[in-house]
Formats: sequence, C-alpha cells, structure tokens
Amino acid sequence: MVTAEEIGRVAVFADLERSERERLSRLVADITLTPGEFVVNEGDERALFGVLEGRIEVLRRFDGVESVIGERKPGEVIGEMAMAFGMLHPAGFRAVEPSRVFRIDLHDYAELTAAVPEIGERVGTLANNRLRGPKGLQARASAPAQYRAIVLGYRREPLCADLRWFLDRNQIRFRWLQPDVPADAAQWSGALPREGSYPAIRVNGKTVVRPRLRRVAELLDLATEPAAAEYDTVIVGAGPAGLAAAVYGASEGLRTIVIECEAPGGQAGTSSRIENYLGFPSGVSGEALSSRALQQARRLGAEILVTRSVERIDAATYQVYLDGGDVLQARTIILACGVSWRHLEVEGFDRLAGRGISYGAARSEAANTHGRDIHIIGAGNSAGQAAMFFSTYARNVTMLYRGGSLGKSMSQYLVEQLTARENIHVQYWSEVVAAEGDTSLDAIDVYDSTTGATTRVHSGGVFIFIGADAETEWLPPEIALDSKGYVLTGPDTRDVAPLHLDRDPFLLETSVPGIFACGDVRYSPIKRVAAAVGEGSMAIAFVHQYLRENTDAGGGGS
Repeated sequence: MVTAEEIGRVAVFADLERSERERLSRLVADITLTPGEFVVNEGDERALFGVLEGRIEVLRRFDGVESVIGERKPGEVIGEMAMAFGMLHPAGFRAVEPSRVFRIDLHDYAELTAAVPEIGERVGTLANNRLRGPKGLQARASAPAQYRAIVLGYRREPLCADLRWFLDRNQIRFRWLQPDVPADAAQWSGALPREGSYPAIRVNGKTVVRPRLRRVAELLDLATEPAAAEYDTVIVGAGPAGLAAAVYGASEGLRTIVIECEAPGGQAGTSSRIENYLGFPSGVSGEALSSRALQQARRLGAEILVTRSVERIDAATYQVYLDGGDVLQARTIILACGVSWRHLEVEGFDRLAGRGISYGAARSEAANTHGRDIHIIGAGNSAGQAAMFFSTYARNVTMLYRGGSLGKSMSQYLVEQLTARENIHVQYWSEVVAAEGDTSLDAIDVYDSTTGATTRVHSGGVFIFIGADAETEWLPPEIALDSKGYVLTGPDTRDVAPLHLDRDPFLLETSVPGIFACGDVRYSPIKRVAAAVGEGSMAIAFVHQYLRENTDAGGGGS
C-alpha cells in the first residue's frame, strides 16, 4: 500500500497537506513492475502515475519500430499530457528495471484538482514543457520527416505500385521520387538507374533495383524467418481474423506465429473506409485498423512473418511447410488466409493491371486519383466506401453497375451518402467490356444493356469490387471444403469429420481436429470485419480447449 510519505516524494504532490496525501493514499493503486512490463501503452485511456522506485523508459512507435524518447525516475509523474490535454497517452511507458508506481484514476484526479487547483496547474505546466520544450513532442513533430526508405520509380508501373503497397501495409515511412520529375531526380544522390530498372529502393545507404518483396523486407529488418521450430499455434494469414487470433494467442501465453505471404491487413486492408466497425463512430480505414492490430500483436509477443507462404500442411503430423524449405511443428493450426479479389475477364485488364486497373482500393492509391475522372466497378459496401473516399481527391467518380438499384447490395446509409455527393455518379445497367492504353490506362469501353450501345470514355483509373474467392487448393484433402472452396467447420463437418473423434467438432474446428478456420476463408454467410475479428478471438478459446484435451499428444495430433 502506498503511504502518505511516499506520495509526498513525488514533486507534484510534495506540498499537499498531510490530510490530502493520506486521503490520496487510500485511493491510488500500488503497482509493482518487472523489467519489460508496461505501466501504460501508447493510446491507452487517461490516468496519472507517480514513480516511486526504479526507472521507466518512454517509448513511441515510428514506422512499426519502437524508439526510446525519454525516461521517468522516482519523484516524476507519467501521464501529465493525457490528463492536461484530455488525450489518450501519446507514448508507452515501460519498466527498465524492477519498479514501483502508483496510479490515480481519472475521476479521482478530477476530485483532487477540484479540491486543490494547484495540482492541476503543476500538471499542466509539466505537460506544456513536455509538449513545447526543446525535446518535446512539438519539436519532434515539426522536425524534418525521417524516412526509412527512399523509392525511385514511376507511379503507374506495376512493380512500383506493388512496392508502395507493401511499404504502406508494413507501416514503413518512405519517400517516393519519380525519375521523370526533375526536382525528384535531383534528390536521388548518384546516377539514376537505367530505364527498365525501376523501381529502385535505398535503405541505410544500400540501393537495390527491381527488388523482390522479401528482399525489401530483409533490408527493413522485417521478420521473414521463424525464431523457433515449434509453436503452440501457427496462424496462416494476417488479415483481421489472423491478427485477432495473434493478439489473443500471444496475450494468453501461447507461442504464436503468423505466416503472411504478402503484408498484414488482408482484404480489409484495401478498404478505404469501414463505417460500421464497433467503437469507431467516424469510421476507420482498413489500413488504420490493420496497423493498430499489427502493433498490438507484435507488442504482445506474436511473431509476424511477411513475404512467406505456406506450401502445404501435413494433417497427420501438424507440420507446416513454408516456401524455401522451412518446416514448423505446430500443436494447433488456425487458417485465416482469407480470400482474394475476383478478377474480371475483360480485354486489356490483365495487361494494364497496376497501370490504372486496380482490385480493391487502399488509401495509398489516393494520390493516383487526384484531379482525375475514375471509375468503380461494383455495387457492394466496399465499392461505395471507395467511391466516397476517392471523391475527395478525384474530379469525378462514376460507379458502373450491371443492375438497376444499389439498395439491393449496399447499406442504406451508404446509398444516401453517395446520393448527396455531387461528384459521384452511378451508371446503371452498364459494364466495362474493354480497357485501352499503351503504357497505362487511357480509356474504357462501357456497354449499356438498355440501349445495346458501347461507348468509349476516358478514365484515370478503374477500381474493381466484384466479390472474392477462397484460394484453398493448397490445403490437404483431409480438410473438407464446400463446393466453392470455403473451409467447412463445426456442425458443417459432421458428415466428413473423422469417425474416431469422440466429441462434436468445436464451432470453428475443421474436419481435422486441432486445425481451425476463421474469417472469410470459413464457410459462413456472414462476411464482416467485426465477424472476422470475433472469430479470430474465438479460435484461440477453442485452441486452449483442444490443448487441454490433448496435453499428452506429441505435436498436434490427438
């Protein structure tokens, strides 16, 4: 228990009357920390802490990398900026050595400052110094941006688009230079690569031309190799379901690894805005949601491998075979590999993919639509959200739909928003039959089924949202699929589940005990981000239950 004397050792409270310090000592929480344990995480709700013993380092995350930006010693406080400015904690605070702090909750702090206004004034002064001091957050924010990578390339080259997407999704701050812009070319120190060698990326003074994404990951110290040979759970896919499973698995003490063939985020990461996700009243982009989940999973201890794919799974031994020859032994496996955008078989689309033809719509594509007339194919919520987002950059956004009413496939709130936006137009009974352009998209041919006429229109970009398909051909035959390739789980596996199983399959368990599926890859009529996140967390609950029942099993088998 914190004593009145100990509270008086913290400078902010040193002048409090003893009666106030004694009252405060009965309200505060006494927290003992081991090295590496967090007092509070970046983005947590407000509270004020006083440091009694040990040393606390201040951490902020930049481009996915934690940096130490300060420290707190006995007698100092933590959380003054959050309390003074009414904000979430702008940094994380972690014990460097065995430490002890006390915590004052927000409502207790409010009562204290009402009774002793001087406390609020002192906390406010400290907060101002932290914000505006020579090494404060304001100085850091106004300092020139520090880029982890410099990329040189043409925006409408497919490899350049892939590289930009990969860096964005992995939270890497980079500067993009275009060789055909003289001011940009002048900032690339050294000779420009010859034509045909783009993109080029420079990291820590090292330049690589036309790099494979795995090489980029290695340059940036992103994990591409597993740290161990055995794991409690191996998660395939780092979309919302996979990241949710990683967060809950790691936080509950399971040795957890996520294998992602591209970059975290999944299909949700290409959504420009998700309006109906609980807790975000103003909506949240798929990239932002994925970024937060990725940070959370890493902080809790989950391994996230990028640019690695699973080639096959041995359903008998629970071994997971990665490209490159690595083999992981799993006690359980979670399939969260999601789905991929369905492609349109339209003349010119394959040739111009990445050169104006895009599947999905990440926020990083906004710069390519600035001042252009663009087109969106599809009429679901993802298409509507993309139209709303791009309408703030593009001159005009035209949605092309083969049907006659958006209300059949789109939420009503989104239909109303589209109707109210002047530069968004919906063209019904229409479909694209060809794309034209030499090095990039110039125009599309649009067929009108009501008149039978085909019209060529200029287009600065086409974004396609016509649904997605599960790519599960690589799974072993023991894992049952429905007719469209989605993984069957729970009651749906009754006709194919192993006869030796002396219990009903768990809700998210596949036809192989100990292998689970969640998110869009699972057979289910519900395809929502919130559902995927919920299933990811549920999968970990079933993993625990399975492991309890199979504590004597070698590997993952029962």
